[in-house]
Amino acid sequence: MEKDLYAILGIPKTATDSEIKRAYRKLAQKHHPDMNKGNAESEQKFKGINVAYEILSDKKKRAQYDQFGIAGGPAGGQGGFEGFSGFDPSNFGGGFSDIFETFFGGGFSGGGRTSKKQGPVPGNDIESVLSLTLEESAFGAEKILEINKSDTCARCKGEGAEPGTQVVTCSECHGTGQVRTVRQTILGQIQAVRTCSKCHGEGRIPEKPCSECHGQMRTRQRSKLTVKIPSGIENGATIRLREKGEAGVKGGRHGDLYLHIQVMPHSEFQRQGYDIYSLVKLHVLEAILGTTLSVKTLHGSMKLKIPSGTQHDQVFKIKNHGVPHIRGEEKGDHYVKVQIETPKRLSRKERELYQEIAKESGLNIDEDGGLLSKLKF
Repeated sequence: MEKDLYAILGIPKTATDSEIKRAYRKLAQKHHPDMNKGNAESEQKFKGINVAYEILSDKKKRAQYDQFGIAGGPAGGQGGFEGFSGFDPSNFGGGFSDIFETFFGGGFSGGGRTSKKQGPVPGNDIESVLSLTLEESAFGAEKILEINKSDTCARCKGEGAEPGTQVVTCSECHGTGQVRTVRQTILGQIQAVRTCSKCHGEGRIPEKPCSECHGQMRTRQRSKLTVKIPSGIENGATIRLREKGEAGVKGGRHGDLYLHIQVMPHSEFQRQGYDIYSLVKLHVLEAILGTTLSVKTLHGSMKLKIPSGTQHDQVFKIKNHGVPHIRGEEKGDHYVKVQIETPKRLSRKERELYQEIAKESGLNIDEDGGLLSKLKF
């Protein structure tokens, strides 16, 4: 393994403290064992990178290294470094994960980042699907929902302690939320600061955990909620209800509730945007002679005049009888498509009348009473 510490970090001997730190962070992240599982070469490089940084980031050790090099040191002195063979990650307790935390998270005594007590934590957002009829989506509605979510424990009021007991100072960290440990390594003593595992960095713990939430400050609860649905809302839309999600802890705000709207199919109407479409069936004579129909719309029944000579699939529009706009007072339109039905069976009298009409129209009748084909064979 290369013994030139500057070369290991890829920096010149004139590098500043910030350049050393920047180079170290970049290389440590690149060769960290968690990112290179099973790669022995990266593991060795990671060891060397950490040793190089520990020496070069300390002014006293760096000066000693610059003077005596990695193999030497004054006779009988304590500052010599006999290569990397003596560097043992197990001296850090948790191995590489502890090394990484020490350099990036926990820090050293007198420097680096230290754990802080956790402040208010906001609750999680939650999602739910709300089904509506076409009429409810068009005109709005008031719906009552039942939601399962984590909410503030009713017994301890979110304190985590059994009623009548107190929240006391953690005996492990003595209220600091941190535990300092000293480890002996080849580099000397290293003091690391870690989050207290007993109070999870809070510095305080319940004297007696709440019997309902077991100190978690929240419980799963089924809550009823009244929701006002605006008129004109469309299928696939999402409504955001602020602070109707899961409860936070330590005074943190509730999360939000997102309702995804699902409009159920209608037996007679189809919605496209703010317009409504429906079908009506006409007898062939109604299409030929014309008629007046009673047509269902979202706003009630309407009279629709069908003129004579109406064709199959012809569409008629009834203005302002569609869905109200979600913003404003406008409405969409209602479109009626005509489907013409021909009789499947005719009485003798009906057949004779149709034959008379055919003759009047200049059509020829064959011997079976049907029309002669205009095709020539």
